[in-house]
Amino acid sequence: MANQPESIYDLTVKDANGVNVDLSIYKGKVLLVVNVASKCGLTNSNYSELNQLYAKYKAQGLEILAFPCNQFGDEEPGSNKQILEFVCTRFKSEFPVFDKIEVNGENAAPIYKFLKSGKRGIFGDDIQWNFAKFLVGRDGQAVGRYYPTTSPLTIERDVQKLVE
Repeated sequence: MANQPESIYDLTVKDANGVNVDLSIYKGKVLLVVNVASKCGLTNSNYSELNQLYAKYKAQGLEILAFPCNQFGDEEPGSNKQILEFVCTRFKSEFPVFDKIEVNGENAAPIYKFLKSGKRGIFGDDIQWNFAKFLVGRDGQAVGRYYPTTSPLTIERDVQKLVE
């Protein structure tokens, strides 16, 4: 088995076009990692508020990384191309959307295995639903985890502290 990553920056993921993205390109940034879905009751409010956070804090070093996932209620059934079109057309989102992944179980993507393990395993339980959020500090470590029902704007204060 491969060595455990020291930070999120040690991982490589695929973008929505299937191209490898080395997460070290985000070194020194604050990351908000979110598992997203297009047909969820939380979709409209989350995308709208994620866009607001991104617009407000991108210049200060916030990056939002969206990972589509179809593990909850079959609410992200589309192809990567359909998902990108939905996010870019309906919500005009400018943050990156990555390859559709699994966040729980045997086939969970390495980024989610890493995030859930956190420092000393404090975030170890399964993701409950679409739009669970992980806040990652500039050191590449998960510093906060938020339930799917947590509005992105309610974590603004936590984001603000990290980007200052």
